[in-house]
Amino acid sequence: MSLKKFLTSKTFFTQVLIAVLIVVIVIFALLQWLDYTTNHDQKIAVPNLAKMNVEDAGKKLEENDLEVIVLDTVDFNPEYPPYTITEQDPLPKANVKEGRKVYVKVNAGSYSNIMVPDLIQKTLRQAEPMLKGAGLEVGEKTYVPYLAKDVVLEMKFKNKNLKSGDKVRKASKIDLVLGDGKAGYEEQDSTEVEVNP
Repeated sequence: MSLKKFLTSKTFFTQVLIAVLIVVIVIFALLQWLDYTTNHDQKIAVPNLAKMNVEDAGKKLEENDLEVIVLDTVDFNPEYPPYTITEQDPLPKANVKEGRKVYVKVNAGSYSNIMVPDLIQKTLRQAEPMLKGAGLEVGEKTYVPYLAKDVVLEMKFKNKNLKSGDKVRKASKIDLVLGDGKAGYEEQDSTEVEVNP
């Protein structure tokens, strides 16, 4: 039998049809198996874990066949209670499959201690960003007689003098004693009065 006759014969078309049916059946079975093993179309909404402690979050996730993984402890955020969850991934209400891990970050128990920067003899304009950059705040400003105006002469915390390198809690308010810039002018005024009786 010639090739041309074979390609147009009933036997050839029967074999092609059988091969196509086998391929379709294998692909269909493979897709069904993938749906089953990957839990296709299964959707579990991730609960909101914000402000929950890790133990309670773990129990809540277990109820939904999910798992909690603590990634890190973040700097203390006063908007969240100590040792509670501040961030999570996936986000709340995201649809996931069972067994998915939910990664969380936990709020620290309190502010950490940080070193006070050296502000002595710096101007108020220099001192304010230095304090903010260190995670501190400017507290009360007190002025005393001094030649230069707005120059930091002393740093205080809760009425105790501070020096560079002392440690205080982050977000503490540091009181500043500043020069009023009037000391030199007052002396000059008094000498003028003496010269011109």
